[in-house]
Amino acid sequence: MEPQTQAKKSNLVLILDYGSQYTHLITRRIRSLSVFSLCINGTSSLDSITELNPRVIILSGGPHSVHADGAPCFPSGFIEYVESQGIHVLGICYGLQLLVQNLGGVVKVGEKHEYGRMEIEVQKNYGLFGNKQIGDKQVVWMSHGDEAVKLPEGFEVVARSNQGAVAAIENREKKFYGLQYHPEVTHSLEGMETLRHFLFDICGITAGWNMENVLEEEIKVIKAMVGPEDHVICALSGGVDSTVAATVVHKAIGDRLHCVFVDNGLLRYKERERVMATFESDLHLPVTCVDATEEFLSKLKGVTEPEMKRKIIGKEFINIFDIFAHDLEKKVGKKPAYLVQGTLYPDVIESCPPPGSGRTHSHTIKSHHNVGGLPKDMKLKLIEPLKLLFKDEVRAMGKIMNIPVAFLRRHPFPGPGLAVRIPGDVTAGNSLDILRQVDEIFIQSIKDAGIYDEIWQAFAVFLPVKTVGVQGDQRTHSHAVALRAVTSQDGMTADWYYFDFKFLDDVSRKICNSVRGVNRVLLDITSKPPSTIEWE
Repeated sequence: MEPQTQAKKSNLVLILDYGSQYTHLITRRIRSLSVFSLCINGTSSLDSITELNPRVIILSGGPHSVHADGAPCFPSGFIEYVESQGIHVLGICYGLQLLVQNLGGVVKVGEKHEYGRMEIEVQKNYGLFGNKQIGDKQVVWMSHGDEAVKLPEGFEVVARSNQGAVAAIENREKKFYGLQYHPEVTHSLEGMETLRHFLFDICGITAGWNMENVLEEEIKVIKAMVGPEDHVICALSGGVDSTVAATVVHKAIGDRLHCVFVDNGLLRYKERERVMATFESDLHLPVTCVDATEEFLSKLKGVTEPEMKRKIIGKEFINIFDIFAHDLEKKVGKKPAYLVQGTLYPDVIESCPPPGSGRTHSHTIKSHHNVGGLPKDMKLKLIEPLKLLFKDEVRAMGKIMNIPVAFLRRHPFPGPGLAVRIPGDVTAGNSLDILRQVDEIFIQSIKDAGIYDEIWQAFAVFLPVKTVGVQGDQRTHSHAVALRAVTSQDGMTADWYYFDFKFLDDVSRKICNSVRGVNRVLLDITSKPPSTIEWE
């Protein structure tokens, strides 16, 4: 059973995803109104839609034209199903065009394409704009080439763009609604107000979804799933996701949860001591710390190719984890039955190919989320208590469980650790020590400046090049380091953070004066795309 009660199911807003870059945003916006929302592939079977028993269905936007061969569409029987169940349907952009085309209207390639900010005018002050006056104008975010030129029977236009194109339609009797713009983006200034009015006033949804309920339900689900004699293992990375997931499971089954934290020699400055103190003192989690520095670094010696480094680290994690599981089996007298993973909802969505790509759903989670893959003979069943949650919701759940706020606000840290922040051989010279010191100065300076929470991720990179400098009236031939800081909502795209010049000047001086072997500090000012956030 998924972690939501039947009551929540009957209040579910289901989004059918047709590939819009904003689809996740719709889910998040609706959840921010304390309404449970899920997103599934827009071409999912009718059975998978009916099983979820939604109260409202939103058809997302997408990059396709409804006229294109193989353009994604809802399953046959969908219209009959929603009409028979009295389900409200809202089509957004491509979703509106799907409704029009499948209900007997006409969609054509527009004479004028509308992209970006546009002004629309309310034509009817009921339905979608029941809280507005006729003639009211608002700025919205358009993104479409096709347009509805003939509406299906029973539909009417309730708003138009300033170019005269259809901006919003509805058939109130059959509960079909459509917006030819994106209400979920902040550029649509009154978009959230429209969504709120649609869900609460038109559909009669009640706001009752909150993290306390989710936590309570998840604990019940885990208790029901894990047998009274079963043991569960969890690899803790020191990050927010695995820590919150482990804490939920620990609340459900107590010390039949066994956690392992591996020091792979690629951690940040004093990371092991700080993380273990949090686990033991603040969270009282049963954690075994394994120092595997020698095992990892000896295998990485001389390796420069980024993917090879990742594979070696992944494989060694599996070996350590395998030993831990076998030792546990000897200790408790039976094999562990379950593995806890901190998989989040974006990971689940990302693992599904985009609609219209010709590929079917694949529910394999990205490899860095599952300890790089596990030995086949382990046969562990998964517990993924966070798999329906976004990062901000995970933090909210952690707060309820009294995980320290400073820990919950930690920036993401990559599974392979500092190995992806040292291009080339990570064991060469004292590159790891230099990087740890530089990174500590940079992060501490960010915290002291009070800007840590404004940044999604910040870190230093050790560059495998030496440059000429002058320090203490002597020429030096020392290393260069780079600083990287980005802002992001979810890590999918990112912008570099605009530091104050005085801050950068102070940090650069501090690094060059405090860290032996560094005489040059660079700032990475590249967004994602074209770059990734990490350097490798």
